[in-house]
Amino acid sequence: MNSNHETRIDVTKQTPEELALASKQAQLIFRFNNTMPGTAEYEELMHSIFPSMGEGSRVSQPLTAVRPHMVNIGKNVVVMPGCLMMSAGGITIEDGAMIAANVQLISNNHDLYERQVITCKPVHIGKNAWIGAGATILPGVTVGDNAVVGAASVVTKDVAADTVVAGNPARFIKRIPPLQECSMRNEDDEMIQLGLDSCGD
Repeated sequence: MNSNHETRIDVTKQTPEELALASKQAQLIFRFNNTMPGTAEYEELMHSIFPSMGEGSRVSQPLTAVRPHMVNIGKNVVVMPGCLMMSAGGITIEDGAMIAANVQLISNNHDLYERQVITCKPVHIGKNAWIGAGATILPGVTVGDNAVVGAASVVTKDVAADTVVAGNPARFIKRIPPLQECSMRNEDDEMIQLGLDSCGD
């Protein structure tokens, strides 16, 4: 559920070790974005950026990520090109999730008065969730297992498992029925175009 736990980081008071890590990660991401896909070097850089990445997962370039060591990626996750991960609050992407092109996962914000302070809340993407192209997930949001977020949506609140949301701000569209219910679906049912991409299929 939506996390109320907030941490605050003053970016002007980072330690030399924190600054060195940020520099190293920025260089790794630059190299990753300029490396031929499908090569051993590509795989090595991808796993250096995301040390906790599970088996069968892949991240496509270009990638923009700040504090990627705060990102946990499960098994068989697909992250399509153009993803932005602002990760100071922590980002978890569970097994089987699909992150379409140009998705923004934002786990931190700026204090309204002390702009050098970032306020951080974790983002959690559940198992087999599907985040449509160009969607934005804001700090503290959990997207439930098997949920679908429509393209270009801005998600400000938790998304329940097995539901579809879309819009800005995202709102409930419908429940995803169990598969046996889907097979009995009436062809006259209203079809909702969410503008989702196929995550590379």
